[in-house]
Amino acid sequence: MKKRRLLLSMLTSILTMSAAYAWPDKPVTLVVPFPPGGSTDLIARTLAPKLQEKLGGTFITDNKAGATGTIGAGFVARATPDGHTLLVSSLGPFVIAPHLLAKVPYDALKDFDYITVAVQAPNVLVVPTSSPHKSMADVLAFQKSNPDKMTFASSGNGSSDHLTAELFWLQTGTTGIHVPYKGGGPVMSDLLGGQVDSSFMNINTAMPQILAGKLRVLAITSAKRSPLLPNVPSLQELGIKDANVYSWQAIAAPRGLAADVKTKLHAAIVAGLNDPQIKSKLLELGFEIVGNTPEQFAAYQSAEFARWKKLIDTRNIKAD
Repeated sequence: MKKRRLLLSMLTSILTMSAAYAWPDKPVTLVVPFPPGGSTDLIARTLAPKLQEKLGGTFITDNKAGATGTIGAGFVARATPDGHTLLVSSLGPFVIAPHLLAKVPYDALKDFDYITVAVQAPNVLVVPTSSPHKSMADVLAFQKSNPDKMTFASSGNGSSDHLTAELFWLQTGTTGIHVPYKGGGPVMSDLLGGQVDSSFMNINTAMPQILAGKLRVLAITSAKRSPLLPNVPSLQELGIKDANVYSWQAIAAPRGLAADVKTKLHAAIVAGLNDPQIKSKLLELGFEIVGNTPEQFAAYQSAEFARWKKLIDTRNIKAD
């Protein structure tokens, strides 16, 4: 009986190794849990041809949007962990939605094998160029003398721009009015039209209007100044502590991915991100290349999960 179990164990190991060695032996689907056209979709579609080039096989992008990204994330969590179904997602489904929604179809801490955080990008506080606020000092002075007067638009309850505003109010002891929209497009329209006062917008979204002279940027949520906006101070530099915020896009697989597949996949993603043409394109858009290890991603995921849970609980933030 012991010999039989030993033989079965050896056979299983051989089959697993063979499967890993042959991977990918069918199309690999990069599931994006949001509609086409956003930052996460851009990262997936930028990486797909590079992964195909470096690993062989076929890599396709599939948008499975809905429920703030949790439908697509749940689909991947339930998939066979053979390396042919991967999740390319922003931080929302990983570290925000589990605290906002009553129920999500996966356990964000247990149901995924974390491959790498591909890129990150800070948010920027922007106002229309017609705004009387010329600096962060103006904003703070106005908020302190006019509580709950200044409006901060976001792409939705629980979004990165919303949570950044909540964190900003918490760390500065100020208050404002949160105005949630259904997506970034309406935010931009009303911000440019002067219907709302400000927004902690992702740098990728804001840069075209900043360069066009239609938005004024007052501060950035990165730990240091961005090379794209060298004259814009960080919140930390302005004395607002613990308010660094990055939106990030990462790649994960269903829990149980073979170690050999994980190693090959991670190496190919990092190489793709650092391809000179891709890297320069991403940097121009405001992305910072991360490409950390699976172990580093897992630790970061755990820290971000706890950080946003604390803020959501402290501020009593609701999804609706």
